[in-house]
Amino acid sequence: MEKYSKEEFTKLIERLRGEKGADLSMAEDLSIAVMNLISLEEHFFFTAEKTGKDNYFDAAAEVREVRKDALKQLVGTHEGETWCSTKHLLAASMRLIEVGTKLQQDGKKDEAKKTFDNAYKIYSIFWALRLKLISVKSVVDSGKPTEKDKPWTMEDLVTKLADCCSE
Repeated sequence: MEKYSKEEFTKLIERLRGEKGADLSMAEDLSIAVMNLISLEEHFFFTAEKTGKDNYFDAAAEVREVRKDALKQLVGTHEGETWCSTKHLLAASMRLIEVGTKLQQDGKKDEAKKTFDNAYKIYSIFWALRLKLISVKSVVDSGKPTEKDKPWTMEDLVTKLADCCSE
């Protein structure tokens, strides 16, 4: 994963704020909605299979159309596998959050924290792709840390840019 020196990171934040605006709270809400729509598609599938009632497949298809529209608003036109990658990153992040919540509920706080950290890392990769800061290839071919100071990660970028509480 790409990492930035503090200087590079500051310049990147300033550029993104200038180009895309600093308030990403609506897009962040939409990303959470997409996560839940993906989960709904899955639940309707399993419900259809478990009950033998095909009308749940129809409900899943309707939810899928809403999810596709929401993802289109969120991601727009991207190259190659980016569209599909963003969908799977959101789905994986949502599932990791759910697993972390269950671990925490079971009193396994250390495991829960690690799972939550992984969920946020995956969510940060989604944002990096959405903002076109990285390509799918760079996610696979993780970059080496810079030598200046402690390198800033994509998680740092998301924390700084996608602050839903600054309205």
